[in-house]
Amino acid sequence: MSSRLLAGALSTLLAITLPLLSLTSQAAEPASQLLQLHQLRLAAQKSLGDFYMFNGMEGDQRYERMINESLAAANGHLEALVEMPGDGSKALRVQLAQQWQGYQADLNTLTAALKTNGFTDLQPVADLADSNSQLMALSLELYNRLQQESSYKVSPMAQRSREQSLLMQAIAVDYASRSASVGATFIGGGESRPIEELVSEFASTLDVLEKAPKNNGQLRQSWGNVATKWRYIEKSLINYNENSVPFLVNKYAETIIQGCEEIAGQYATRQL
Repeated sequence: MSSRLLAGALSTLLAITLPLLSLTSQAAEPASQLLQLHQLRLAAQKSLGDFYMFNGMEGDQRYERMINESLAAANGHLEALVEMPGDGSKALRVQLAQQWQGYQADLNTLTAALKTNGFTDLQPVADLADSNSQLMALSLELYNRLQQESSYKVSPMAQRSREQSLLMQAIAVDYASRSASVGATFIGGGESRPIEELVSEFASTLDVLEKAPKNNGQLRQSWGNVATKWRYIEKSLINYNENSVPFLVNKYAETIIQGCEEIAGQYATRQL
C-alpha cells in the first residue's frame, strides 16, 4: 500500500474511531458517577449498621474499625463525585455533602460516647437513624437527577441488582438495630417497614433475578451463590425475636451484597 493510500486509510479510521471514543467517554463519566454515588449510599447505610453492631456487641473493637472503614469509603466516594452535569445535580451534591458531614460528626460523637461510657442515650441514636434516612433520600434524589441531566440510564438489570444490595444492607441494619435493642431503623425516604416485609421483598426479587431469561450460565451461577447464602440466614431474619444471631447476619449480608454488586457490574458491562 502506498504512503498516500495508507495515510488516507488512517485518516478514515480516525474519523470513525474518535467520535466513538468520545461517545464512550461521555457515557463512561455518568456511569462512573452513578456507581460512585451508589457505593456511597451502601457505605452510608453500612456505617449505621456498624454502629449498631458496635453497640450490641458491647464495644467490640472490630466494629469500631468497621465504622471508620465505612466512613472512609463513603468520604472517598463523595470526593469522587465531581463535575455534576446540571444545576440541579450540583445543588443536590452540595446538600449531600452538608448532610453527610453532619451525619458523620454525630456518628463519631456517639461512637466516642459509647466507647467511653459503655452506653448511649436512645434519643441521639434515633436522631442518627433519622439523619441516615435523610441522607439516603437525598442521595437517591441525586442519583435520579444525575440520570435525568446526563441523559444516561443505568441498565435495568444492573439497577435491580444494585437495589438488591441496598435492600440487603437495609435488612442487615434493621436486624442489627433490633439486636442492639435500639428499635427498628428507617430506610430510604424515612419509610419505616417491618423487617418481615423487607425479607419477603428480597426473597421474591431474588427469585425473579435468578430466573431472568437474559442470564447466561455465569450469571445464573452467580445468582445461585447469592441465593445459597441468603437461604442460610433467611429464617433467622424472619424469626429475629427467637434466636438473635447478629454476627452471622452481618457476615452473610456482607457477602450477599458483594455478590449482588459483582453481578450488577456484569449486567452493566453487557448493558442488560
